[in-house]
This record gives sequence, structure tokens and C-alpha cells, in this order.
Amino acid sequence: MSHHKFLTSAALLLLPVSPAFAQSGQQTETGDDFHNDDAIVVTAPYLDRLDILAGTSVLTGDQLTNDLRGQIGDSLTKLPGVSSTSFAPGSSRPVLRGFQGPRIRVLTDGIGALDASNTSVDHAVTIDPLTAQRIEVLRGPAVLLFGGDAIGGAVNVIDKRIPRDVPDEAFHLDAVGGFGSAADDYSIGGSLDVPLTDTLVFHINGAYRDTDDVDISGFVLAPELRADVLAQAAEETEEGNLDEAEELTETANQRGTIANTASRTISGATGLAYIGEGGNIGFSVSYYDTEYGVPGRPGAEHAHGDEDGGEEEEEEGPVTIDLEQIRADLRAGVNLGDGFFESLNLRAGYSDYEHTEFEGDEVGTVFTVEGIEARAELVQNERNGWRGVIGTQLLVRDFNAIGAEAFVPKNSVESVALFTIQEIDLGNFEVEVAGRFDNTDISSNIVNFDRSFDSLSGALGFAYAPDDSPLKIGVNLSRSERAPSPEELLSNGPHIATQAFEIGNPNFSTEKSWGGELYARWNSEDIQLSATVYANIFDDYIFETATGEEEDGLPVFQFFQEDATYYGVEASASFVVARAGGFEFVTDGVADYVRAKIRDGGGPVPRIPPLRLLGGISAQSDAVDLRAELEWSDSQDRVSTFETPTDSFTMVNASAAWRPLGKEGGVTLIASANNIFDVNARRHASFTKDFVPLAGRDIRISAKFSF
Repeated sequence: MSHHKFLTSAALLLLPVSPAFAQSGQQTETGDDFHNDDAIVVTAPYLDRLDILAGTSVLTGDQLTNDLRGQIGDSLTKLPGVSSTSFAPGSSRPVLRGFQGPRIRVLTDGIGALDASNTSVDHAVTIDPLTAQRIEVLRGPAVLLFGGDAIGGAVNVIDKRIPRDVPDEAFHLDAVGGFGSAADDYSIGGSLDVPLTDTLVFHINGAYRDTDDVDISGFVLAPELRADVLAQAAEETEEGNLDEAEELTETANQRGTIANTASRTISGATGLAYIGEGGNIGFSVSYYDTEYGVPGRPGAEHAHGDEDGGEEEEEEGPVTIDLEQIRADLRAGVNLGDGFFESLNLRAGYSDYEHTEFEGDEVGTVFTVEGIEARAELVQNERNGWRGVIGTQLLVRDFNAIGAEAFVPKNSVESVALFTIQEIDLGNFEVEVAGRFDNTDISSNIVNFDRSFDSLSGALGFAYAPDDSPLKIGVNLSRSERAPSPEELLSNGPHIATQAFEIGNPNFSTEKSWGGELYARWNSEDIQLSATVYANIFDDYIFETATGEEEDGLPVFQFFQEDATYYGVEASASFVVARAGGFEFVTDGVADYVRAKIRDGGGPVPRIPPLRLLGGISAQSDAVDLRAELEWSDSQDRVSTFETPTDSFTMVNASAAWRPLGKEGGVTLIASANNIFDVNARRHASFTKDFVPLAGRDIRISAKFSF
């Protein structure tokens, strides 16, 4: 990436600026669940709320500050229906309703991250939560606006790289900093907005995070895996291989810390925006750099070629990943007046991405991604209760993997889409219709592969809200279709970071899903309730699972295509139970459950989260918030072949926030204790759960400033 040295240097110049954080104000806890607020969903400003075809959860304010982690997946796990891949502290993507990988779109301001995170669970998401202003989780059919492949939902991170308004003051500074004890986690980030004229705004931001290896409770290895390793040690002892036996025993007895989980991340951006009465235009250039360790899977040593063309097993060093992305973004809007169309909105992003997987000090494989994603939307003026949007989206992505363990060949993806969403307000009834057509071309000259996929998706929603009532009930129906990803089609080789031999199938067809939701919501001053029951019936569902075989000394994980069924429930509640002494006393809770199976006797879908309950009680005032919560995750013993079960766990957390200058004073100090009783916990959705448990007791302090 030498041709980008100038941009790299420019981005690094952001870091000495006084740290700030693009977030001010406190979350308003009203809406579809107790994490929501009533603000307009930024990704779709032409709608008052996307609450007909999909529920939304929003993380912002003090809660976002308290839940900040190094990767976006680990920052969202307290929201309803959300889990995390938790591959390693340096790499974690969201899991929504049991879906992960290409079925979840991770966006920044409505545009894809344009990285390699959706190609494999070990690849980090190049979005820094430290610079986030707001994080939205969109569920259900309305995500057709952002991709027909986003069957599980979308996570959209809003930041201020391209300013949206002109500050009233001479400058606006936001800053956040924190420390977490479980990994000696030091973080600092911030942003500065300066109005150059009445219509022109300059922005700059930067963030830095440094963590050590993660402390845990108990043994690193899950009980079943630990028993297997100890059995191998006993066999080596019987055969007289005492050195091998000692090494295996040491591996089985590792406890207290997960080796090779340290990380370091630097990010920065600068932007400029014109905001006038007739429209707006802005651009930004950003830089993201991270290094993180990948914990080793016990027994995952594999063969390398020797000088004579044979194979020999080598002792490998720890696997680490060094990742860099340079990105440019554009956002523009033109007001079109009072005709049929109200405005034309444009959004585009370009990314140059590279990451290197190291084995010790040796370069293993280099991955590069160069991509452009753009979307244009014509927003309709409201006429007699009818409004909507018509748009198009374009994606061009070139992917390359260079090295002896390039498990996916060099490939290109070109996709163009047309979409629309139309809403009709009939008083107590609302109707919404959405449709999307995608044409996706995937090609790889190296393996002489070139296929084109046409995907058609649609959704229909009805909602009823009685007059003068906080109740809303509704039903959503959808038909979604997605093209298989290049990784699902073309994988065929060892992958050192996942420590697996991955195999795809170039003959896969598109994946089709029929979906339905029934929901009820109650939103009054003191009570917010939300419950959703949903189901997805898949034809030609694509999934990756262990086969029980080995190749090059690695376990084989292969993609298959079968029919499948998902169904589940999400519920959340928040009650103001009392008011006294300037405090509101609130109790709240979240429950989610998903069950998924391969039809025709295929058994459970792998890596599906179990039943989860989370409840808390808090005392809230203008100056002080106090909260205690309990999270219980059930055991998961509905597992696919060669998948191991996961034990249940209960974690207790507590936090306190103090605003010394009052609610509008711009200063918040937060202290929290997570996993207070230091339990050993593992997420079943994680590819590495058997040797990467969650962090143990973690005492965190943070401070947020906005001036």
C-alpha cells in the first residue's frame, strides 16, 4: 500500500489533537425496547420511524460509553436478539437472531465497512466504536434497503466524520477515555468540529486503544476439550513421549489468562461539509490500523511443504493479524422542492484494505480488498399519507489473498441493485411495501469461475395503532434472496487464523427465505413493552460445519446447502416503579430465544445462541444513575455433528454514572463492575468458544466530555 503513504501520514497527524468523542447528551429510554429512543432513524431520514417493517434498537449516550469494547460485536450484546461471534477480543462481529456472516450487514452511515470481516470470523471489523455517536440495530424486512443478503438484520454505526450540522459555538469538542482491568484496556478517543463559515464545517477525530492478554476465570479450555487434551497427554506418556505429554498437559492446565489476545488499535479521520438551504455535500478521509492476536486451537498444527516437495509438520509461532484500511467517503443531498420528489440523496465510500496474518515472525497470508459502494435515493414528498423512496445501490469489490495458505482465490464481486419502500398512513392503520432486485456477478480468473446471480426480495407490513393508545400491533411478511458469497463458493485450503481447512462449493444456488413477524408494542410514559415472534423458512440455506475429517493436520470445515428453518422470540420491558427524592426507579429486562434446524433430519444449525435473560434495576436522576443487572444464558446442547455443547452461565454487573455539572453539563464519569463473581462464560455463537472464554471480572472506569 505504498502508493497511499501520503494519506496514511495525513491520517496519523490526527492523533496528537486533543481527544474527543462524537457523542453528547443522554439516551432517552423510550421506544420499541428499553434501549431505544424516539429520534429519527438516521439511515432513513425520509421515514419518521422504521417501526412497521422492522424493530430498531439504538445504543447511544451513557450506555454506549459504558458498553464500549474494542470490536462492534462485543459492544451490542445486551440488546435484544444480539449475540457476538467473540472469535477473539480483536475480532468480533454481531450475531442477530442467530444469524451471522454474510446475513448481517455491518454499516457505517448506511454504507458497508468495505473490509474483509464478512469473509471470515477472524477478520476484524474496521469500525472503531470509540468514535461512534450512535449505533442502530435494524431487524426484519426493512433491511432490504441496505441489502437483500441482510436476512438477519443490519448494524449501522453513525459517526461525525462528515458533519451533519453547523455548531452554534466557535468549536465543539467531544472526548471519551477509559480503562478496563480484565485486559489492562486503555482507550481514548475524540472529535472536534469547527464552523469555518455559516455553512461550512471542518471535522477531525482520532482514537487509540491498547489492551493486554485477557484475564479469565478458571481454565482456558472448555471441559470437553480439556478432557480430550489430557487424554492425548496420557497416550503420549504411555508411548514414552514425555516432552509431548508435558506440553499437552501444560496446554490443558492453562488458566487465568488467554495467551495471545493483546491488541492495539489506532484510527483517525478528517472531514469537511457544506450545509445549506438547498442541500449539502461533504467528504472525509479516514484511517484504521489494528494489530491483534489470535488464540491457538489446541492440536491445530498443520503441514507445510519442505524443500523436496513433501510435507513436514512444523512448530508454528502464535498467529497475529496486522490490519490497515484507508477509506474515503462522500455524502450529498439536494432539495428538489414541492414536486413528486422531495430530495435526492447520495452516499459513496471507497476503501483500500490490507491485512497480514503472521505465524510468529513469518508472513503467512496477505489479504487485500479494494472496493467501492455507492447508493442514490430519491425521496418522495408526502401526498395524502403516502410517502416513500426509490433508490439504487452499487458495489464493486476486488479481493485477493497472497500466500501459501490463501484459502480463497483472488476474486471480484460486482453488484447492482434497485430498491423501493412505500408507506401509506390510513389513520389507525399503516401499510408498508418494500421491494429489491440485485444482480451479482462473482468471478475468479485463477480458477476459471464466473457466475451471475439474480435475487428478488420483497416485504409487506401491516400495523394497527388505536386512537389515543400507546399500543401498536403488526405483522410483517417477507421473501428474501441472496447470492452465495465468494467464500461460500470458492474456499478450498488451510486458513491459519481460524486454524481450519475450509471448503466451499462453486455450484451453490441462491439462498431463499420466507419470513414472518408478529409484534406488539406498548410505549407510554412509565411503561415500554415490546414482543416479537418471528420465523424464517429457508430453501437452499448455506452453512459451514465441521466434518470430523482432517486435512493438513487441521479440522475440515465445509459449506453445505440444505433447507432450514429458524424461529424465535424477542421481548423487552421497562417500568418506572417509583419516583422519590429526585430519582426515578426503573426495572427492565430482555429475553431472546432462537431455534434453528436443518430440515429433513439434518439436525440443528451450528452456533445458535441459547435462551438468554437479562434484567436490571436502576435509580436515575439528573446527576446520578445507579444500576445493577443480572444476565443468565442457558446451556446449549442442541448442537450439530462434531459441535460441542456450551454450559450455562450467570453474570452479575453493576454501574454508576455521575454528571457533576448536571444532565446538560457535558461531563459524565462512569464506573462499572462486570462479571462481578468472576464466572467462566462462553458464547455458543463463537467459532472459538472452547478455547476463548469471555473475560473474567472486569472493573471499568470511563469519562465523557462534551463542550
